[in-house]
Amino acid sequence: MKSALKKFLHKDSSVGILLMVATLLAMVFANSPLQGLHGFILETPLEIRLGQHTQIIKPLLLWINDGLMAIFFLLIGLEVKREVLVGQLSSRTQIMLPAIAAVGGMVVPALCYVLINVGDAAALNGWAIPAATDIAFALGVLALLGDRVPASLKIFLLALAIIDDLGAIIIIAIFYSGDLSISMLTLAAICLGILVLLNRFRVERIAVYIVVGIFLWIFVLKSGVHATLAGVALAFAIPLTSREKNHSPLEQLEHALHPWVSFLILPVFAFANAGIPLAGMGFGDLFAAVPLGIMLGLVVGKLVGVYGCSMLAVKFGFAQMPTGATSRHLLGVAALCGIGFTMSLFIGGLAFEHVGGDAEAYMMTHRIGILSGSLIAGLLGYFILQKGPDPGGAERPHTHPSSSK
Repeated sequence: MKSALKKFLHKDSSVGILLMVATLLAMVFANSPLQGLHGFILETPLEIRLGQHTQIIKPLLLWINDGLMAIFFLLIGLEVKREVLVGQLSSRTQIMLPAIAAVGGMVVPALCYVLINVGDAAALNGWAIPAATDIAFALGVLALLGDRVPASLKIFLLALAIIDDLGAIIIIAIFYSGDLSISMLTLAAICLGILVLLNRFRVERIAVYIVVGIFLWIFVLKSGVHATLAGVALAFAIPLTSREKNHSPLEQLEHALHPWVSFLILPVFAFANAGIPLAGMGFGDLFAAVPLGIMLGLVVGKLVGVYGCSMLAVKFGFAQMPTGATSRHLLGVAALCGIGFTMSLFIGGLAFEHVGGDAEAYMMTHRIGILSGSLIAGLLGYFILQKGPDPGGAERPHTHPSSSK
């Protein structure tokens, strides 16, 4: 039994399976007599108080979205820093194709959404929803295909998703922050300064960074900037190298966080945010402007943006095809990038939380678009890739990189 569990936890598809289970549970709770219990749990207020003047009182849902997801973004930040310094994004030849693909995969889906919702100012807040990619789900589908796809495609997809996540972080920082508190921003800046000094003086004890990071998170939360960005800032301060040979504080923290984020934080987030009450809804609701814009962005926009920009980059000599990959492989991966799910739900929550009286309606409709679009994109990508190489096209031998994420 233990060996079977261990084997499951080490599969790339495991996180995607758990996310699907969490989503199904959320839908069951939202459409059964358990709906009230689900709402009661998520609306339960939790309080943290530091002295008499600093207190945080939020419902459990916001602790998940602002607190647990800050840990998720901490992991993303660690991955971005490692890949930029020593990984797949550390050289021009490695970064060029996924970077161009990622930009196309953010811009074209956003344009699709805007074109559908151009007449609704409130709906336009959600323009960034289809620009996101859920790497856990996309890699899970890729893992199900086994040897049908070259190993280089996984590296390409990982690099693309990391750049995509970095783009999402920038979007959140610029477009989805609220009214700013100068005093809290000042305290946050002091924490950032301390983190920089810790890094400069080569302090390697992770616990010291975490303590400062907790205070940074509190001050960023109360400043009006979204609290998850504190996780990214903390990640960039963690040192990659150490005085001790063959030891990396950054990689140590990354490896420690990975199972918690993959097997707890992301499923909990999905369970808290993916439930959609279906009572009173019909098939026509899928074609309302917001869900239609999201679906088109995820299914059509991602495919056109990622695949089109990739092929143009290869054709004009700006980048090279992944080793052993064909145009059909790139088309399939481009389709898989349309699985937005976790990041799309997160951005959607930020986009529509302050749109006034229609906030709840937008919250429901954008989830319909994300779940439907992600499902279609996942199935489309799977069926394209399971067909193998281009008909009649000679596929180059698969080569396996010496290292991967």
